[in-house]
Amino acid sequence: MEIVGKLQNQFMEFMRSLYREGFLDDQFLQLQKLQDESNPDFVVEVVSLFFDDSEKLLNNLAMALQQQVVDFKQVDAHVHQFKGSSSSIGAQRVKNACVAFRNFCEEKNLEGCVQCLQHAKHEYFLVKNKLETLFRLEQQILAAGGTVPVLS
Repeated sequence: MEIVGKLQNQFMEFMRSLYREGFLDDQFLQLQKLQDESNPDFVVEVVSLFFDDSEKLLNNLAMALQQQVVDFKQVDAHVHQFKGSSSSIGAQRVKNACVAFRNFCEEKNLEGCVQCLQHAKHEYFLVKNKLETLFRLEQQILAAGGTVPVLS
């Protein structure tokens, strides 16, 4: 059982770092509280949907910004949706990138929008990588016969 304790400690330290570094906010904790024995994969399922939707939104944003005449209302609608889904899972840095992005949409600033898209993509892929690592740690704990600790 020593391995379980080490994995649990690693998990808790990793979770704390995600909050400390601003990748996640309290909304992620709220999501975790909704998970129980009747729905043990709830968080993974919700986050997987976020990943799928985000990839589509990022592609739509890239295409919208490459048009001859950019429809900034359409771009803003995509960014608004991305901000909402990021916020719903607690992906704080992605949500913050979207706030700046929306300001450039309002100003119809193409260069600013393109830079914000790159920043939002960067933050998205960072948090995706971090969450995938977190879920792998959870699986290792469960496979070793332990329970996943909860950050309070």
